[in-house]
Amino acid sequence: MRFIGLFLIMFATAGVFGQSRRVVPTSVPATSETAVANSEITVKQMFDEANAYAKAKFAEYIDKKIPYTDALLARTKLEERQLAAKYATMAGGRKTLAGEDFYYLGMLHWIAENLDGTAENLGKFLASEVPASDRHQTARSIVVVVLAKQRKLDEAETTLATYIKSEPTKLTERSRMESELARAYKAQKDVVRMVPHAEESYKAAKELLKDVTSRSRGLDEFFDAGMLVFEGYRDSGKPNMAEDLLDDVRSTAATVQAPNLYYYAVDQKIKYLIETGRKPQAMEFYATSLVSAGKDFIRNNSSTDVLTRLKKREKHYKLLGLPAPELPSADVWFPGERKKIADLKGKVVLLDFWATWCAPCFDAFPSLSEWHQEFARDGFEILGVTRYYGLVNRRPVDNPSEIEYLKRFRQKENLPYDIVVGKDQAMQMAYGATALPTAVLIDRKGVIRYIESGTSPARLEQMREMIVKLLAEQ
Repeated sequence: MRFIGLFLIMFATAGVFGQSRRVVPTSVPATSETAVANSEITVKQMFDEANAYAKAKFAEYIDKKIPYTDALLARTKLEERQLAAKYATMAGGRKTLAGEDFYYLGMLHWIAENLDGTAENLGKFLASEVPASDRHQTARSIVVVVLAKQRKLDEAETTLATYIKSEPTKLTERSRMESELARAYKAQKDVVRMVPHAEESYKAAKELLKDVTSRSRGLDEFFDAGMLVFEGYRDSGKPNMAEDLLDDVRSTAATVQAPNLYYYAVDQKIKYLIETGRKPQAMEFYATSLVSAGKDFIRNNSSTDVLTRLKKREKHYKLLGLPAPELPSADVWFPGERKKIADLKGKVVLLDFWATWCAPCFDAFPSLSEWHQEFARDGFEILGVTRYYGLVNRRPVDNPSEIEYLKRFRQKENLPYDIVVGKDQAMQMAYGATALPTAVLIDRKGVIRYIESGTSPARLEQMREMIVKLLAEQ
């Protein structure tokens, strides 16, 4: 089955840090009915079952030959959180809780993504007279993450200091705590306090890559930590240190033979050089990277992957920092009046290249609508750019019929901005939008400042940050 084996590995190694959204207790999944009916089940047994739920379910899916889907993963993880929330409610009502019971109750709240319940019960465990153990350090590490998320940073710093002075310390826990604190300070725009935590997270994550068994999961953490350090140096006005950091990420990627990481490091540096007014150096670095990528990987398919992705970005690199071209072959513009890109100077403009058949394009629609409502008064404008495809629901149609369909589509999806329909691919080619969706951000001076393809929560967050930055510029 597609990727199920991979997800079994992920569940086995995910540990205690897979938390992101709180759920409320609902009905317990059928596999837990017997356990729920047993009032003698311990809090530890509740935790063990909830913590292993997703892994057990995916093993079951393999036995039943149920194919993997993203929806199946989401449903299974939701069931796991619901089971943990149910057990947390059951255990929390007991009058005889003591010592390690609070640890396992706190962990149930953690799986259920209830931050308050997590901090409260792990705090009670740490205050109890239970002999020191690995669980105390795990509890401290999670409490630091929770406090950082809650922006209780002084308390988080105190707990982190206690963790560092105690034994044993784990690189995974240290990296996550430092990363969460760095993100919290970043949110407060406190770069001075952000950078040391980002550096510590990066150092721990880099050390983790030496362990081959945890490398696949560790690569994402390493890159995320590296980007935090990069952003800290960049925002502190330390361009040399920012570039050195990206070079270190690239070098590490070559050492561990990670083509995705290598590409992202190169891509980020090219964009940074362009953003800081060094376009010639950026293009020179791009050219040398095409050569070095071919030498830095043992496997041909790895170097080919990097080279293919970089070459696809060449058009974007060339456009960044240049005046935005007009939209050639634009045929129909609705519901507003036709404009030229030059007429939009003074505004920040987002060109969203999309199509009705593009599923990832739909993922961006809620954010686009939200940004339109939030930023339009500040001089922000979105243009949804598409073209004639000659098909509606896989049936051939003429241009007027396709326009009528697009107008109905716009209303159905509640898209509040103008749609521009091209006669052919010329608009896409002008902006290198050969993959959909592709987003282009143009600043108030009419200069292209951002081009990226694809949709993900991280990408949407990145786009919003760039919009805010460009709107602040005069």
